[in-house]
Amino acid sequence: MLIRNPVAAGRFYPDNAKTLLGEVQYWLTHGAALHSTSQDTINHASLRGVMLPHAGYVFCGSVIGCTLAQAWGTRSQTAPVPMHMIFLCPNHTGMGHPLGIWPEGYWRTPLGDVPVDALLADALITKQIGFAADTDSHLHEHSIEVLLPFFQFLSHGAPFYITPVCIGTHTPSVLQTAGQALADVMQRYEDIALIVSSDMNHYEDQQTTLHKDARALAPVLSCDAEGLLDITQREHITMCGAAPMALALFAARAAGNPWAKLDTHDTSAAASGDALHVVGYAGVRFGWNNEADASDHPHK
Repeated sequence: MLIRNPVAAGRFYPDNAKTLLGEVQYWLTHGAALHSTSQDTINHASLRGVMLPHAGYVFCGSVIGCTLAQAWGTRSQTAPVPMHMIFLCPNHTGMGHPLGIWPEGYWRTPLGDVPVDALLADALITKQIGFAADTDSHLHEHSIEVLLPFFQFLSHGAPFYITPVCIGTHTPSVLQTAGQALADVMQRYEDIALIVSSDMNHYEDQQTTLHKDARALAPVLSCDAEGLLDITQREHITMCGAAPMALALFAARAAGNPWAKLDTHDTSAAASGDALHVVGYAGVRFGWNNEADASDHPHK
């Protein structure tokens, strides 16, 4: 049995379960209040995923909380989050396979163990189009682990399963082929979502970060996977999850009529007061409609 033990507990988030529960609840409540009076025209039946940041909670907790509250905060207590979630994260360490999937077992946080969806993982791996069973890429990668306590809290004890995928390639053709495979596999499930883990631009001043984040978010919100990969490389935008987000956008395009909506954006300067060395954070919901639902497209 494979157990993936936490590596970021006590650094990015509390390693004490009671303290961690309190922080997660605080950020979800605080984040929900950011949009408590906004009018949301999204057709939630077409919601297929979110992009969330993965920094320390003090820096990005409100962005995570706001986005999750908008996405699944109104679901019933019996099904508070999707039962199956494919997590797409960047590879910060350079270790392992470029499309590495943790194939089975559990991921552990201070709140308990989250089961890996071995059947879904195997369905992707056996397509033989780039995905591979690989634990090395995940062992020291924090960007999925940091998000799991939010989903554990929102689940209220209901079972859910994760498929962790670590993305270490920016090659458009590879990501497009993988996106088609994701779309194909997701069609087999009624209650499934993509969770993209990404921060935005890193360690430049506030004005530069706001400009570069806006440049990177433009193709995200227009569901332009190639454009996102191109602009982040060409304009040296250090959005660490550009490739995972592009993979999600390729999947969305393969599955139907894609859409994306920015829920909130912030930078680390709000918490640190340091406007010279800033990291950006954005919360995005995205999805797709079937042809019959095209009139519900939120950009139409």
